Amino acid sequence: MAKRIVIIGSGAAGMTAASSARATDKDAEITVFTSEEHVSYSPCAIPFVLEGKIESFSSIIMHDPAFYRRERNIDIRTATRVRSVDADAKLIVLDDGSEHQFDALVMATGGTVFVPPVEGADLPGVFKVRFIRDGMDIQRALPSVRSAVVAGAGVIGLEMAVALRRAGKEVTVVEMFSQVIPRICDPDMAKEVQGHCEDLGIKFIMGAPLGAIKGPGRVTSVLAGKTEVPCEMVIMSTGVRANLELPNSMGLEIGPLGTVRASPTLQPYRKGRLVKDIYLAGDIMMCQSAAVPGPTMSQLGSTAVRQGRVAGINAAGGYATFPSVLSPWVSQIGELQVGGTGLSTGLADHFGVEVVEGYGAGLTCARYYRGGKRLIVKMIADRETHRLLGAQVVAGDDVNGRINWLTAAIMKGTTAEEFVSSFENAYCPPTSMVKDPVNLAAEDLVTRL
Repeated sequence: MAKRIVIIGSGAAGMTAASSARATDKDAEITVFTSEEHVSYSPCAIPFVLEGKIESFSSIIMHDPAFYRRERNIDIRTATRVRSVDADAKLIVLDDGSEHQFDALVMATGGTVFVPPVEGADLPGVFKVRFIRDGMDIQRALPSVRSAVVAGAGVIGLEMAVALRRAGKEVTVVEMFSQVIPRICDPDMAKEVQGHCEDLGIKFIMGAPLGAIKGPGRVTSVLAGKTEVPCEMVIMSTGVRANLELPNSMGLEIGPLGTVRASPTLQPYRKGRLVKDIYLAGDIMMCQSAAVPGPTMSQLGSTAVRQGRVAGINAAGGYATFPSVLSPWVSQIGELQVGGTGLSTGLADHFGVEVVEGYGAGLTCARYYRGGKRLIVKMIADRETHRLLGAQVVAGDDVNGRINWLTAAIMKGTTAEEFVSSFENAYCPPTSMVKDPVNLAAEDLVTRL
């Protein structure tokens, strides 16, 4: 009898798990249940569709259910919510009461946007940015909007602010912290990003939590601290919380960061024991940091894909493990790119690690080659061991490659001195300076250590 594999969730983690399970077991019966209408798309692309950088929402949908049925023999049930899971009986129950048995289950139910419990949060004109349907709803509403408020200055919030500004709207970003991109970006680097956004005409109210959303029947203004901002649209970009409804009902152990604790094989725990034939992937699960010992979050599409691969292989009877993570990230905010990897100084302080910072600045190409854009690199090392722990890059171009380079060095346990002496960089006048600002930052770090 063919193995019955059930996957809950159709995001990057769920669909990668389904495809990896199929590659591992050609005969398995694989079924994906999702409450969404669309599958296999990138939520990260939503701001860029609204900005006009991507043609349409349909173009960010990579495959439809018919493709998975035809090409990979995977059955996808859209608009279908799983009500409960019985791990012992290996049974799921859908909202309509129907029951489905499984031999292995992958839970990739992701997360939802956290909406602060403020007055008016349910008014028409308030939107989240999580699913493709959210983006479509925002796009339909835009013609009647003159002013918009974005609640939250993380990377998605800033990308949305730029998109709305490019659509000709007055945009104000409200952030409870004193800097943009809090936690994962340091204040000095965040200042560069905020300044660029302000040059685009985006206004900021910093250090002020969202107090209330006002309006007789629909949004007319937002209260941020003591400031009232008139607007017709509010975008909630206030962080993502794991969907814990099913894990809590199953009695799975929840970690200190509000996500499910998982083993390297991505199995959850219940009362200290691994739950057999259940696997996790995506925003629902807790990760381990590769920079320092301890738990971390990694709510990234790239992480979800890697986790989905491991969960799918194991669910199909193979064997794979998921390592600790550095969670490299990058964002395109207007004409500026910003990225980071490993720890920021704030996160290092949270883990109780004393760090030293090094800086390098230059251009994205040789100074005599036309078109060079400003490039700033910051590297962080443990004061005691000199081991690299994190890095951030702000530039007009080519942040991704430099962050990947730095991620590899940190993952390898490289010290600042080893980076200076052993890590080579490719050079060509149109693409880099002969001594890249990454190298300059490493040399500066060594002198400060």
